[in-house]
Amino acid sequence: MILQFVVVAFQVLQTSATFSIENKLDLPRQEVVSIPMEKIEQILGEKTDPAKVLLEDKTSNQKVLIQWVDENQDGQMEEMLFWANLKENEIKSYKISLSLTPTQTSEPDERTFARFVPERIDDIAWENDKVAFRTYGPEAERIVVEKKPGGTLTSGIDAWLKRVSYPIIDKWYQKHVAGGSYHQDTGEGYDPYHVGDSRGIGGIGVWLDDSLYVSRNFTEYKILANGPLRTIIQLNYAPWKAGTITVKETKKISIDLGSQFYHMEEFLESDEPLPNVTTGITLHEGKGKAYADATSGWISYWETIDDAQLGTGIVTYPAHILEQFEHKSLTKDQSHSYLSLDPRKKVSYFAGFGWEKAGEFSSAAEWNLHLTQFSRKLLSPLTVTFN
Repeated sequence: MILQFVVVAFQVLQTSATFSIENKLDLPRQEVVSIPMEKIEQILGEKTDPAKVLLEDKTSNQKVLIQWVDENQDGQMEEMLFWANLKENEIKSYKISLSLTPTQTSEPDERTFARFVPERIDDIAWENDKVAFRTYGPEAERIVVEKKPGGTLTSGIDAWLKRVSYPIIDKWYQKHVAGGSYHQDTGEGYDPYHVGDSRGIGGIGVWLDDSLYVSRNFTEYKILANGPLRTIIQLNYAPWKAGTITVKETKKISIDLGSQFYHMEEFLESDEPLPNVTTGITLHEGKGKAYADATSGWISYWETIDDAQLGTGIVTYPAHILEQFEHKSLTKDQSHSYLSLDPRKKVSYFAGFGWEKAGEFSSAAEWNLHLTQFSRKLLSPLTVTFN
């Protein structure tokens, strides 16, 4: 993947350092890398101006696109993100330095993006160059509770099947406002994926007494970062019940450029210990085939939607899994493949899909191999070493 951007003229100061990134796997990797601002200030000096930081790939001598992240919204950047493309077992070197004047880059055509969408009631949607998702807010819930048409009541995660690398969220919602439909594919993809009362792709709950207890729609949202390399959103939920247990839930959802998955981190508080945190993918009418590899930490489902194949999946740390199981029900939207996770550990997993018409996956075997390879990368992160 090539990120195109333009760098204006600059003068470089003497303050600089080199570092390397090592890929310890026999797999090529294209990933977003994070370096804490604290480390950068150790090298370039306290009060480093992020706008004047330059990053260069020493192999190609090309400037590298940077994204700065202020996740806690206090006005101080906490980390620097950049895109790394490494071959199998490769070590790549970079140079970081300061310029006298701010550097400027244009936004790449391929980027991550999220937006709250009041023109479609109150969805929040997020995407990258490969996949797109959405979930639903309090107004959509209110409409259902008041038994009016057009609302949506679910904390499940919906998928938008895109087959172009540029952003489509704004464009598809504009089509909706203009009287068209994003449920019809006119060449960019469409939304045929049914969530209903299911978990969709990666919603959570608590499995208790042969039932899954879940939250309702999100009540508040924040967009903490918005591309081009990583987008981060936070969703808060009203307290909900898992049996007699009261649960308070906050989701942090991030999506990186080039990935088939979004990253879900769940922060849960409860007045009694939770037996588990369970995430799942809907089995729809059960006409597809479910797969699982607990050793690698993933579940998947391969099904036909309209005239094309779709693979969905969730990947997590194998050591965090309590149980993997399928639950089949005659009740609509209640059949799932589940991963039950240890609530005493950080609840962190990756959920996403691969659509046949996007051109990268044409069989369950290809999709499941991708899940296994992603798991290997998750368990062997890229190593950053400063010289």
